[in-house]
Amino acid sequence: MQLSMLLEDFAVIQEDTEVPGLSCDTRTLCPGEVFFALAGPEGNSFHYVAQAIAKGASAIVYDPLRVNSEHFSETDACRLIAIENLYLHLGDIAARFYGQPSDTIQIIGITGTNGKTSCSQFLGQLLQHCAIVGTLGWGRWGQLTMTGYTTPDALMTQRLLAECQKLKCSTVAMEVSSHGIAEHRIAGIRFHGAVLTNISRDHLDYHGSMAAYIDTKKRLFARSELQFAVINLDDALSEEFIAVVAPQTKIWGYVVNQKLPVANIDELIYTENIVHHSNGLTFDVCWREQRATLYSPLYGSFNIENLLAVISVMLALDYSLNEIANRLALLKPVNGRMQRLGDQESALIFVDYAHTPDALEKALASARLHCQRELWVVFGCGGDRDTGKRAEMGKFAEAYADHLIITDDNPRSEEPGRIVQDILSGCRSKDITVIHDRKEAIFQAVTQANKEDCVLIAGKGHEQYQEYQNQKLPFCDVDVVMQALSSRSFH
Repeated sequence: MQLSMLLEDFAVIQEDTEVPGLSCDTRTLCPGEVFFALAGPEGNSFHYVAQAIAKGASAIVYDPLRVNSEHFSETDACRLIAIENLYLHLGDIAARFYGQPSDTIQIIGITGTNGKTSCSQFLGQLLQHCAIVGTLGWGRWGQLTMTGYTTPDALMTQRLLAECQKLKCSTVAMEVSSHGIAEHRIAGIRFHGAVLTNISRDHLDYHGSMAAYIDTKKRLFARSELQFAVINLDDALSEEFIAVVAPQTKIWGYVVNQKLPVANIDELIYTENIVHHSNGLTFDVCWREQRATLYSPLYGSFNIENLLAVISVMLALDYSLNEIANRLALLKPVNGRMQRLGDQESALIFVDYAHTPDALEKALASARLHCQRELWVVFGCGGDRDTGKRAEMGKFAEAYADHLIITDDNPRSEEPGRIVQDILSGCRSKDITVIHDRKEAIFQAVTQANKEDCVLIAGKGHEQYQEYQNQKLPFCDVDVVMQALSSRSFH
């Protein structure tokens, strides 16, 4: 594509050139590509301009409102292209370069505090020719490549969607984070559908307030191009989200154990006869005059909500209820999301990513449903993040657990002892075990639990590292559990 065509309506190009690619990272920049000097947290993108030119960038695009061009060398001036509010337009520019991939793929955007990864992974398994973009990577289910982001930057997102086109995918289940919305990473995408899983406290260190966090999430549902919106009616804020949906968008609402009609929605999906058993869940799903009994090898009440969200999407995409029921029976659990470990001779052990108060409470309540005797809980809170949620998580853990072990969970640059004290401030009992070494904490819970007990290890889930003082050290909760299981026999 010619540079003038790429930046048409955004900038006037005096000297045209062919553009082989786009980049906003000098580490991966290839000769001839256009480099977008996005302002970082300290507005220091000009430091990378010299690197980009040295690596053969054909042009440097920057935002004059955010980046001071006085720092650029005069000899580089011919390569500089100024576009005001560049961050607002980057997604549209990238979409143009990659041929507007979302015009030919059905993009299902999934947002909410918890459940985004599970729902996207389930859809990736259940839908025909479906790709995934999210926390666990991008690509077809079972063949994911990590990106390091829930929602990648605008350039990467459009490139990945174009790659999904090449893979002959007709649908993409895409996790949409609040950061991704706030930073316009999803600009240039036409969403076919949107899903709200739930809303609870999260990322207040970034958004500043719950009101700002909620308003950011709502922006996905106000899009005029949406063909359908799926809303969790059990969430206290569901009516607020329904209110912003465009009139032409069909609204599908799902709710657990609710038969009453709900105002302002077009379709209602609900459950009956829920049974939690040792191998998963069984429940009836009801829609219009239809009913189907569903079996799923998943655990926890919150997974019923996740499954209802997925069922709603599939109904909206014209799958029959019977076909959905047949496919759900083959569904595989998501790594690190209420992932069951152990066997009949051991305690029932779950590893879960729960790292917010709401997610932890739901994981604890779900573990209780499957617990025959005592519940053990191992968890901590991440450093350099919202400190206000720590006491809440301590309160919930103490309320549900018979044995509570507080440990480290990615302290980052914070002092681990301070994080633990914040958690303990929400607890009443003084008889709580603190073991900073996460491996030791997991070993103690797993090796001391009775085989009729249940152990929940929360906070890290699928993560393969432990972050201390800005160093990521290899660490996997699942691996440590397996080591602990092999070290003892249960009584």
